[in-house]
Amino acid sequence: MFTGIVRGLGRVARRGPQQLVIHSPFRLEPGESLAVNGVCLTVAEVEGEEATMDLSQETLARTNLGTLRPGDFVNLEPALKSGEELGGHFVLGHVDTVGKIVLLERRGEDAILGVSFDPKFAELLADKGSVAVDGISLTPFSVSRGSFRCAVVPYTWNHTNLKHRRVGDLVNLEFDVLAKYVRRWRER
Repeated sequence: MFTGIVRGLGRVARRGPQQLVIHSPFRLEPGESLAVNGVCLTVAEVEGEEATMDLSQETLARTNLGTLRPGDFVNLEPALKSGEELGGHFVLGHVDTVGKIVLLERRGEDAILGVSFDPKFAELLADKGSVAVDGISLTPFSVSRGSFRCAVVPYTWNHTNLKHRRVGDLVNLEFDVLAKYVRRWRER
């Protein structure tokens, strides 16, 4: 489990057909869970500052990890340890879909992020609820069927990969787990 509070930026060293190798700013151990752009992955190998993770076909189909290239910045968050503070919201690292950045505008020190996504997920998003965008815990507003906006404060801008993003980039979206369970209950 994660909180959506990014702990560091990594850089892609290499990506194979089903592997991702990143340079990590912190020490990792094989077997650890690590959220990479909000995707829960298991560290398979560590050599120096490089960590290797395996990517399943399901992960490649549902996330933006298959589009990463060497040098790309990725958001990293180690798994939450018992007793640690919950600073964001509950994030499982189970990405629901990929969205597309349609607006990324600086407004003074702040930024506004606009994301479009498949409207079939619209009922999982509430104005002033929670959403993880590339693993970043954000609060959506201007929610409509298939799009939302989020305000990005300076700290988040400066400590995540958002400052390296552009309009048209794909981002991983994980909607609030409570909304998923409510939808499932309603469908029964």
